[in-house]
Amino acid sequence: MNPRAKRLILPLGGALVVTSMVGASFSSAAQAAPDPDAKTTALTSSGNAKAIAGYWTASKLKGATTYLADSTVSAKLTKTGATRAAADGKPGVVAPTGEGGKTAGVSKNLNLPITVGKVFFIDDKGKERWCSGSSVQSKYRNLVATAGHCVYDTDTNKPFNNFVFIPGYYQGKAPWGIYVGAKVNTHDDFTVYEDYDFDYAFVNVYNGIKQQPEKEVDYKTYKAHVDKGGVGRESATTVDAATYDKWTQKGGLGKVDNVSTEDEVGPQYNGAVAVASETGKETWDKIPGQVYGLKDDKVTLKGNAVPQASWPKTGSKVESRLENVTKTEYDAYKGLGYRKIDARGNYTITYYYVVKYIKKTATVKYTIFRHYISTVADAGRLGDNVGGQGFSWNQTLGKKVFTFGYPTAPHLDGDKPYSGQTQKWCYGTTAAAPVVSAYNAQEQQAIKCAFTPGASGGPFLLQYKSSKRTGYLNGVVSLTVDSDKNGRYDRVTTPYFNGDTYGIYKYAANLWTGKLPA
Repeated sequence: MNPRAKRLILPLGGALVVTSMVGASFSSAAQAAPDPDAKTTALTSSGNAKAIAGYWTASKLKGATTYLADSTVSAKLTKTGATRAAADGKPGVVAPTGEGGKTAGVSKNLNLPITVGKVFFIDDKGKERWCSGSSVQSKYRNLVATAGHCVYDTDTNKPFNNFVFIPGYYQGKAPWGIYVGAKVNTHDDFTVYEDYDFDYAFVNVYNGIKQQPEKEVDYKTYKAHVDKGGVGRESATTVDAATYDKWTQKGGLGKVDNVSTEDEVGPQYNGAVAVASETGKETWDKIPGQVYGLKDDKVTLKGNAVPQASWPKTGSKVESRLENVTKTEYDAYKGLGYRKIDARGNYTITYYYVVKYIKKTATVKYTIFRHYISTVADAGRLGDNVGGQGFSWNQTLGKKVFTFGYPTAPHLDGDKPYSGQTQKWCYGTTAAAPVVSAYNAQEQQAIKCAFTPGASGGPFLLQYKSSKRTGYLNGVVSLTVDSDKNGRYDRVTTPYFNGDTYGIYKYAANLWTGKLPA
């Protein structure tokens, strides 16, 4: 069969779901020439890596959903025969590298590999998604293997945003760091023709990045950190007037809400409190004159301690304040501020304020703001930290393999046996997979496995040794199939790894991603 004669025509549907995983690597003394069918696409620059890693906070990791988890899958497979994939040359293997006694835990007397984890990304709708993936052997210890559809969007013809790999992922934790994608290597028959017989990708990643413990700082430090792309958090607390006075007089930020018109006074009032009242961007832009700083406009003014001539007038502009927020906060916000998704994919709200004066004795709500920042450190190379699985190609069917991943979605009948927060495994014998014409998948192989979507992109491993937690990558989960139409997923499939696959892998395994900037 000529793979270029195939086209993906039908939309998502059928008793299966596609999920994701990311690339593998290969050690070689010299740079291999790119395969003529290979496509290498940049994901992000090293200068943006720390900001992208910082974006994936523990709450975002736990809040992300598996790719295509929101899709409705109701149609049944119409064809259950299969075309057996053929080798295009001699079989071969590349040896794995292990990593000491490290383990991702034990499941039913099997040591789980720390090379396996989750890949996270933002899809074309701005939603935070994830799939499974695995570290693979490579010259620069920087390669991950996954399903092609979990890193490259064939609808927009470009990779997904904010792509990272977290080996050994466990319930929102990244024990060996976060590895940001630098380059993705795919087969043209997937990216151009959407042919799932080539649904694999090998992703080069930068050195890992580890989040340091969050620490409290003053607003000036917080703002400078966030303006440079760092991760920060603001916490608001309601307090009494005395606490509010002490906080703002020391340079902290505060806000007074629920101000009645009866409590509003002029700046000459003895004991007047200058507060910031929120307004909209359009109104704020039209106000002429000086823009006052947040710090100065949120302190208590006592008598003539501050010369009256220097006081801001009622209605004067106060400096606007930009905040990074979660997607949930962004969607729920109904205030006067300006919402925007910035170039890095961060959800932001800019607040605008004008000055008002109130009586210090007024019955109002006093709020103080505390500020926290998160910093990151270079965790080193992926393969040095967790090792890398070996690689194999042109292997015969009928071999025993393990597959690992993070299944999470329910079966078609509604039963949901997996959480998606812990790693699971299946064991079976490879055989020709059912033909799934909706995805042009005609030459895949499969094993019997009750994984649900979420495991896609996870590795098929030949000769997996529990004691060493390594084997040989022989595929990545592409489709999750209900082959007997009973509402239960019963097979996972993978593209057949042949000489073409090895050529793309070999090239990717010799790509250097460079160093992270200090």
